[in-house]
Amino acid sequence: MEKVIDENKQGTSLTLEQNDSNQKKLFIESYGCQMNFSDSEIVASILANEGYNTTQNLEEADLVLVNTCSIRDKAEQTVRKRLEQYNKIKKINPGMKVGVLGCMAERLKSKFLEEEKIVDMVVGPDAYKDIPNLLKEVDEGRDAINVILSKEETYGDIAPVRLNSNGVTAFVSITRGCDNMCTFCVVPFTRGRERSREPQSIMDEIADLWERGFKEITLLGQNVDSYLWYGGGLKKDFDKATEMQKATAVDFAQLLDMAATAYPKMRFRFSTSNPQDMHEEVIHVMAKHHNICKYIHLPVQSGSTRILQEMNRQHTREEYMALVDRIYAIIPEISLSQDMIAGFPTETEEDHKDTLSLMEYANYDFGFMFAYSERPGTLAARKMEDDVPEEVKKRRLQEIVDLQRDLGLKRTQRFLNQTVEVLIEKPSKRSNEHWSGRNSQNTVVVFPKENYKVGDFVLVKISDCTSATLIGEAVGYSEMQS
Repeated sequence: MEKVIDENKQGTSLTLEQNDSNQKKLFIESYGCQMNFSDSEIVASILANEGYNTTQNLEEADLVLVNTCSIRDKAEQTVRKRLEQYNKIKKINPGMKVGVLGCMAERLKSKFLEEEKIVDMVVGPDAYKDIPNLLKEVDEGRDAINVILSKEETYGDIAPVRLNSNGVTAFVSITRGCDNMCTFCVVPFTRGRERSREPQSIMDEIADLWERGFKEITLLGQNVDSYLWYGGGLKKDFDKATEMQKATAVDFAQLLDMAATAYPKMRFRFSTSNPQDMHEEVIHVMAKHHNICKYIHLPVQSGSTRILQEMNRQHTREEYMALVDRIYAIIPEISLSQDMIAGFPTETEEDHKDTLSLMEYANYDFGFMFAYSERPGTLAARKMEDDVPEEVKKRRLQEIVDLQRDLGLKRTQRFLNQTVEVLIEKPSKRSNEHWSGRNSQNTVVVFPKENYKVGDFVLVKISDCTSATLIGEAVGYSEMQS
């Protein structure tokens, strides 16, 4: 995986506030998307009620869990290496239990227990509430596995703990699963059908975070724009709903408006958007509220309509470009980012050139770029030959990365000599004398600490930049500072 964005590519082990009455130790590590990190907070909350405090010391753990990603083969290989390391520790500490959570657990199911024999417990994304029972199964010497997918589970009734938290930013999940059967993607098979969380439970979670001093929320889902709550049921069943249910339904634009209106001093982001489902009303709500960040992650995967059809993406190149036009017309200061796959089966040089030209048209600020890797169980793996040579994939990927780096630099340069609003999140990685935060457009901003603190909303005048970072000096607090 290649990224032109300041992101941590490694898994993250997470800690939370300790309960003195808890006697057991949990080491939990997360890989992959933001949903996995959010899910780990749910798991830690469940286990906190079972007597576990988290630890960053693997050697002292009674239970080791790894929350996994299956979106790329490289992600799975990373997890396998970590499991080997866990088992070396387990030989020294035979009482330690090891479990695999998430998408990789769902995809491989009992193979982890039957063939690999490197874990004690396998838990799919919809079965986290069953972990206490599965631990009892392990204690009694039985294999413990639950990978049953649910049509109802949203974990809306669980208050997630905030793991490894800076006390400023937090994730709030609003949907689970995905109904878009893209031919390259395992998510519908590992996370199940799409379902939306009851809006009041979302607002209650946001209220709790606000009371605890958090300043920015990211609303999460595989496809947030298809959020739809009408009193129960899957989105696909909406046409069967009663007239009363339809009249009181809440869609994503309404949910976003509710949150931004209720908490005007809190910033809101969301991820991820699917081009076929993004309605113009969402863009208008973003434009209406200063506290909704002006940034959209808008995955496209390819700039070729023919390849998009092969991927079963429900939009064309032209439709995507028209959406980009509408977004820029309504919010000229917006930042966009992309997901792009190089070397999908049958991709030609002409298709690749279409991708490069679409990138220039959309003028992306950031990119998440990959060479195609065949994922077992997907339609592409079953029906399509992986016929683009690896050296061609690598060369095309490098051209995409190089272009994104050039675009990113041009996009950050637009902020030179401008004053931007920044939420301070942490000390800079490169200098303990500087703060790091993000502006509304999701660009990292670094500036001298002075007398400011984490959680402050600060106005920063930009004097320099790289392709992914803005550099400047604070000139005062913003109006968002409460």
